[in-house]
Formats: sequence, C-alpha cells, structure tokens
Amino acid sequence: MPGFFLGEAANGTIMKKSKPKFKRILLKLSGEALMGDMDYGIDPVYIRKLAEDVKAVSDAGVEVAMVLGGGNIFRGAGLAEAGMDRVTGDHMGMLATVINCLSMQDSLENLGAYCRVMSALPINAVCEDYIRRRAVRHLEKGRIVLFAAGTGNPFFTTDSAASLRAIEVGADLMIKGTKVDGIYDKDPMKHDDAVRYETVTFDEAIQKKLAVMDTTALVLCRDNELPVKVFNMNEQGDLMRLVNGESVGTTVK
Repeated sequence: MPGFFLGEAANGTIMKKSKPKFKRILLKLSGEALMGDMDYGIDPVYIRKLAEDVKAVSDAGVEVAMVLGGGNIFRGAGLAEAGMDRVTGDHMGMLATVINCLSMQDSLENLGAYCRVMSALPINAVCEDYIRRRAVRHLEKGRIVLFAAGTGNPFFTTDSAASLRAIEVGADLMIKGTKVDGIYDKDPMKHDDAVRYETVTFDEAIQKKLAVMDTTALVLCRDNELPVKVFNMNEQGDLMRLVNGESVGTTVK
C-alpha cells in the first residue's frame, strides 16, 4: 500500500495525501514516443507534456532516471535489414538516443528541473560519460538522469539498456511507457477482443511472447527481481498515479 502524510486543508481540517510508493524509478520511453503526431523526428509540444509528467514525479520526491530509444531518428536493426553493417547501424542508433536525451533535457530544464545526460559512448562536448557512482550521486541530489547511447555496445536494444541501468543504480521499479494502457494477450490496436493483463510473470511474458520487452531485458529484470510496470504514457497524470501505488497499467514480476 502507498504511504501517507498529513496535510492541512484551507478550512483547517487535517487531510491525508498520498506519498510516492517508490524511492527510485527508471522510466523507459521509445524514440517513437517523442514524435507525437509527426511521422519523424521530435515534436517539441509532445515532449514538453512528457517532461511535465516526469518533473511532477521528481518534485514529489521520487528519484528519476530515464532511457530513451532512438527509433524516431534511426533504428540500427532496420538499417541492417536495408543492407548496412549492423554494428555501424547500431552505433548510429545509439547516437540518435543522445539527440533524444538532449531534447528531453532541454524540455525538463525549461520547466525548472535539474537534469543530467550520461552517455555510454564518450561524447564529452555535449554530455557526461556514464559512471555508475556519479549517476547514483546525481539521483541522490534530486537530479533527473538520462542514460544515452544504450549499453554502448551493438546488438543490444534500449530495453536491455534500461533494464541494465535500472539494476545498476538500484531502482525500485522499471516503468515502460507505451501507447496502450498495459499488456494485452494480442495487439489491442488490431483486435477488439484483446484482453489486458493486470499482472503477468516474467516467464509468462517470455513464453507467450507478449512483446513487453525483448527477452534479454526481461531475463535481466527477472533474475535481479526488478518489477516492471507497463502503462500508457499518453495519459497525462498516470505516471504520478503509478508511482503513488495506484492500479495503473500492467505489472510484470
């Protein structure tokens, strides 16, 4: 159950207000999430809405780390399918995540948040190198930390990078934002009879191929006992409800 603290209403009565259930979270968003209604690139209006939700959670006392994909700009696997060398394509995809993280950093800072971008690939002119202890210190100081460039290695998705970073920094929960309100037994965009799961185990998600995250990411979370929440990132305010312990989205544990 979420915790509570006492507050005083305007008429002097004592009221209970919900406190965040989680101390430290990692939020994973796909690169496509930043496009809004656009076909390509970054929608400044939409990314600001995302930043508002993230800042609200940070202001509530939750330590927030983020991983953003790069699919709105480049997808390494897609480039490889078109004939490009896979390692080269993946490195291009990693650089795309740096662009997205810098964009999110700008939106957060425009709202008054303190933010740091840390890259698995050394790009000292635009962001910090990823150093675990430094990342944890940033989080402890209340700064929002954006982990860029995936794991720094080809053949690993940003889902795997998010799982790895969440475990490394000791997050209580990994949250994946999608375009639907949880995990379904089939694609709810294509099937009206799709059924949403309230809770699913990691093994079920793997065996049933529920497309939550790639298998490597799921196994990392399972083996390190890191719960995952999947929710609709387009519903403004749901992120705050989720960290307050309300029933939002689907839990994988």
